[in-house]
Amino acid sequence: MSAAAAASTRCLIADDQAMVREGFAAVLNAQPELEVVGLAADGADAVAQARRLSPDIVLMDVRMPVMDGLRATREILRGTAGQAWPRVLILTTFDLDDYVYSALRAGASGFLLKDATAAELVNAVRVVADGEALLAPSVTRRLIADFARQPRQDQPPAPELAALTQRETEVLRLIARGLSNTEISEALVIAQQTTKTYVGRILAKLALRDRAQAVVVAYESGLVTPGGRTGP
Repeated sequence: MSAAAAASTRCLIADDQAMVREGFAAVLNAQPELEVVGLAADGADAVAQARRLSPDIVLMDVRMPVMDGLRATREILRGTAGQAWPRVLILTTFDLDDYVYSALRAGASGFLLKDATAAELVNAVRVVADGEALLAPSVTRRLIADFARQPRQDQPPAPELAALTQRETEVLRLIARGLSNTEISEALVIAQQTTKTYVGRILAKLALRDRAQAVVVAYESGLVTPGGRTGP
């Protein structure tokens, strides 16, 4: 991200707890490259403000009155596949939140615990603003577990996967296993910049926002299965 873009990262915070909204706003506004442009107390207000203010990042609570955070996320991101923003960072009470899988399917780019330190909050916003997914291996493992417990709906493989090269398909499988770019590079014995290039091509070809969405596509298409097998 360029210095100009970093200086204008606009954030919207949606949470029904005033102390959370105000506390997060104070931390983010203290950073020179971050600006809180709106505070929303429910999902419907978050959608309205997102459309009016065009934030780069939306910090979204899940359990809110009027409209919950999952529905609000879907509304905000509707029709924006492949675009750089807005990106949604889900606020969770604990790391085993039951909404992890649903939030990713709704289009979230990552998760942040509400009891995160100021440094963790700032880092999370910066990571998501830079176009990366805040999806730690522990969250990926939870996603896999959630997927394994849910009834599988019969769906034909995503036709977009046919556009991927053999190496891109291999990289997508490793992304879905929760490997970082560094780990993928080590596994395939390639440079990290090469891995980053492959990831970028995968996201572009599949019209995805980030690697969090790539994980969902890999599992829902059957390319990777929770039991450890990989599709054709």
